[in-house]
Amino acid sequence: MYCVLEDGLECWLLNARHLRNVPGRKTDVKDAEWICQLVEHGLVRPSFVPPPPIRELRNLTRYRKAQIEERTREAQRLDKILQDAGIKLSSVATDILGLSGRAMLAAMVQGTRDPEILSELARGKLRKKIPALKEALVGRFGADHALIVGAILAHLEFLDEVINQLSAEIERVIAPFDHQVDDSARSPGWAGARLR
Repeated sequence: MYCVLEDGLECWLLNARHLRNVPGRKTDVKDAEWICQLVEHGLVRPSFVPPPPIRELRNLTRYRKAQIEERTREAQRLDKILQDAGIKLSSVATDILGLSGRAMLAAMVQGTRDPEILSELARGKLRKKIPALKEALVGRFGADHALIVGAILAHLEFLDEVINQLSAEIERVIAPFDHQVDDSARSPGWAGARLR
């Protein structure tokens, strides 16, 4: 309601803790009369409401944070389902969602179960761990695991795309405030101003 009225009226958002009414029969009309009396006598002050661009930025950053948290939960689910299948990929690979891990997981979802073939998909530093990978990739990975892992990987890709879109929009919205962000980054005690 505040957002609807703020363009045409001076709106006050009041803290409910400051508006304790006398006990008795409560109605919306009586509450409105009580609030008017408090305001007339200067007994309440309006709460701070950030301007619309800051509210927009707050909405974007809060939603991005929620998507990052969901991505973390989904990655944990992935490791749990692999553990359930006896696949100990996370014991050998630091990042099971890196290029090597994703290649192995995609091959498993598509039906490859041979640890020799799967371990050969390792790239970079992980190639040094091929013997350990062969052991880690021996398990009981079945059709149910393949379905769930495939769904999790698709969801992770979707979340990555959403997070990237939100990050780009946050950068666009914050651009007019760059000079303020730079100034606050120089102030003592400020650990980092960018919202990346």
